[in-house]
Amino acid sequence: MPGHTLAPELYWLTLTVLVTALMWVPYILNRLAEQGPLKALWDPHGETATRVRWAERMMRAHQNAVENLVIFVPLALSVQLAGVGSQLTANAAMVYFVARLAHYLVFTLGLPVVRILAFAAGVAAQLVLALALLGVA
Repeated sequence: MPGHTLAPELYWLTLTVLVTALMWVPYILNRLAEQGPLKALWDPHGETATRVRWAERMMRAHQNAVENLVIFVPLALSVQLAGVGSQLTANAAMVYFVARLAHYLVFTLGLPVVRILAFAAGVAAQLVLALALLGVA
């Protein structure tokens, strides 16, 4: 709808969900290139292996992103439903998006310390949203 503006928390939530929904594309394209379409698609047990470590790490990063959506989505939605959105919660939602994207990239590249820092930034952003809901932040 023209002129429709999302609350910042919902904007960053939508981007986070969209990016997470597309994180599978590079590692699946890698599987198709490595194995050919027929073998990559005809895998009844989902057990085809890749020859490159980055694709394995990317798949694990994607799984981790999905697991963390279970925490972020209800927090971001609850902030809106409770009407406690603020500049702090908007910034926390943005930090979460950036942290999860960074986590995905640095996990794929195999940068362990940076990966933990990105993950921790995402957890901190989730805590800010939870604290706002509890009236503490």
